[in-house]
Amino acid sequence: MTGTQQATAAPARGTQAEVPAGVTAGVAVFDRTTGTFTERLNETLRFRSASVVKLLIALDYLRTHDPRTLSAADRTRLDSMLRSSDDTAASYYWDLGGRTAIIDRTVAQLGLTDTANPPAGYEETWGYVALSAADTVRIYRYILDTASAPVRDYVMGNLRQSTRCGTDGFDQHFGIAGSFERPWAVKQGWSGFGSAGGCTPKPSTTVPAAAAVQGSAQSSAKPSAQRSAAAVDLTREALHTTGTVGAGDRTIVAVFTLHADGTPYGAAYTAVNRLTRSLEVPGAVRPSGTWFDTWSSGVNVRPRPTTVDSAPLTTLPAGVEVLVSCQKLGQEVTIPPYTNAWWAYLPQYGGYVTNIYISSPGNQLPGVPVCSS
Repeated sequence: MTGTQQATAAPARGTQAEVPAGVTAGVAVFDRTTGTFTERLNETLRFRSASVVKLLIALDYLRTHDPRTLSAADRTRLDSMLRSSDDTAASYYWDLGGRTAIIDRTVAQLGLTDTANPPAGYEETWGYVALSAADTVRIYRYILDTASAPVRDYVMGNLRQSTRCGTDGFDQHFGIAGSFERPWAVKQGWSGFGSAGGCTPKPSTTVPAAAAVQGSAQSSAKPSAQRSAAAVDLTREALHTTGTVGAGDRTIVAVFTLHADGTPYGAAYTAVNRLTRSLEVPGAVRPSGTWFDTWSSGVNVRPRPTTVDSAPLTTLPAGVEVLVSCQKLGQEVTIPPYTNAWWAYLPQYGGYVTNIYISSPGNQLPGVPVCSS
């Protein structure tokens, strides 16, 4: 059996999607329980896939390799590619599978209609494969409803273990992961943001050395001006969130976005979060708390409200919006001209930041309760 069954069209109504100014978006939200779309906006519009194409790269390899009998090296590479968006692992399998031949095979196998190979001259660049939100829903429906149980369980099991930081140092828990409580499973994509991805220091990759290939660096590279006029935009910053939300993978969500050239990662991250939070997603549980903007770069998230014996858990993408559930008094911190002893607890990071970096008047955040412990 190939492809997926035809989805029922959503009832005629306006989309709830709130697209931030300056953002181009393609959105598809599919409720597997009712077999209908609850959101569709530019759902067939093609975007460069960035790392979302790693789903197709993995499926193509698993077409001829049983996940239950993978070698240790293969399991390490595939785990890292799916959980931590490892570019080196993706390039290894892209070359191994014949590059564009992977897309030719998976388009036919999954019944994709908008997916296309990279532009001429970019055949080595898997991140320039064209994808749409509608085809991404088809990919997840194939994984969940048509693929063998071992393939389904292996791929989805890895996506449920998405790490906060990708192997290239980008914080990848935006969109679905930043908007809804678990259970969720995600495969994210980003392209064009340079190296300022928020996670400092970058996590070390665990991919075996044998997987190293030349010329990967796909998630952040920008094309030359001579080749930026391709049918699919290769220039503007791209940030995509895809995956499933809710018990039993009830709802498939695909949000593809392009941002004005030069948009910082934290600003795009915030825009995608706001767009994703505006969607009708059956089965989703939204986290409690209050959203605040932040300022500065390299802001540390610490396990306790102090800098003493409280090594950073991670850092925030510069200027990103964060969810605050409570606040408490801790170590007094001075960042001239500011001094503050209040710290905000960020439940999605599992730690505290000094309120100095929260964009709000006064030392204490308005409307935010004091932490009970």
